[in-house]
Amino acid sequence: MAEFQNFTLNFGPQHPAAHGVLRLVLEMDGEVIQKADPHIGLLHRATEKLAESKPFNQSIGYMDRLDYVSMMCSEHAYVRAIEKLLGIEAPERAQYIRTMFDEMTRILNHLMWIGSHGLDIGAMTVFLYAFRERELILDLFEEYCGARLTYNSMRIGGLPLDIPVGWDKKVLEFCNIMSEKVDEYEELLTHNRIWLERTRGIGVITAEQAVAIGLSGPPLRGSGVPKDVRKDEPYAAYDEMKFDVPVGTAGDTYDRYLVRLEEFRQSIKIIRQAIEGLPEGPIVGKVPRLIKPAAGETYHAIESPKGEIGYFIVSDGKSTNPYRFRVRPPSFCNLQALPQLIKGHLVADVVALIGSIDVVLGEVDR
Repeated sequence: MAEFQNFTLNFGPQHPAAHGVLRLVLEMDGEVIQKADPHIGLLHRATEKLAESKPFNQSIGYMDRLDYVSMMCSEHAYVRAIEKLLGIEAPERAQYIRTMFDEMTRILNHLMWIGSHGLDIGAMTVFLYAFRERELILDLFEEYCGARLTYNSMRIGGLPLDIPVGWDKKVLEFCNIMSEKVDEYEELLTHNRIWLERTRGIGVITAEQAVAIGLSGPPLRGSGVPKDVRKDEPYAAYDEMKFDVPVGTAGDTYDRYLVRLEEFRQSIKIIRQAIEGLPEGPIVGKVPRLIKPAAGETYHAIESPKGEIGYFIVSDGKSTNPYRFRVRPPSFCNLQALPQLIKGHLVADVVALIGSIDVVLGEVDR
């Protein structure tokens, strides 16, 4: 009698649905996955050690390269951590503009996510629609700083530039367009029977499991845990903004999709409030010419589109470089859920599950 045994399958790092250079070693029983072992590190660039070898204000551009889909948020958390070390605050106008930038970045990230996630599962139309709207935000950022991918547009103590004349009106026009387009995405996917079959009940993770693993962002809120750094520990101008934190109930791939879809609407709401309440005044505060914080350490986190991104920085009080620099990336922490999510599912579900976590390997490997 023939003996049946499990076999090993390599998924990635070249697979387009691996969202970068993620390699999964899958132990298979037929088409059912018994075990998944993620292999990471193929995009490691020693960002933390590079930051320790340069003055504080010369590493802002490196932060763009961590999560290269949520650039402004990575920069924001970094400069805010240094401001805490120095004991300074950015002016109120800069705080409002930073809030607006963060939410535009959230929409930018979620557009990339919904487009690629849809394409992975077989919904090509939404990919084309999402990239159409993405171009509008990229055009706005290009008008502000001249760049479309890596912006280097936060500074310790504020911002390098004020927004151009009339730029805020263009952002409001974008918000009006985006409000209609979110309804289009929902029409394409939310009640689509193929989408429901591919996402409902796939990769269920309970609230208790999500907390135990250390998830944050939409994967945590999709499991029904209403944790959001913007509400729990407000920064920038978020304590002035009225918005809701969407949460799921089932904790599956479909709920994680619904949470991000609602985050589009909440981000539009915050951007409009930031523009309407935008105060006059300077965009950069009083910052010492030589950035040399007193000896000490700090940690600052913000709610990036993928979850909590935080920076731990130690200053020895003698150098203009960080003594120790450590990143807490949401993609790396959220990726820990993948082996648990994948187990017992089919190979075809792997692409849906990786997409539902929304990882960027630049942030995972650093």
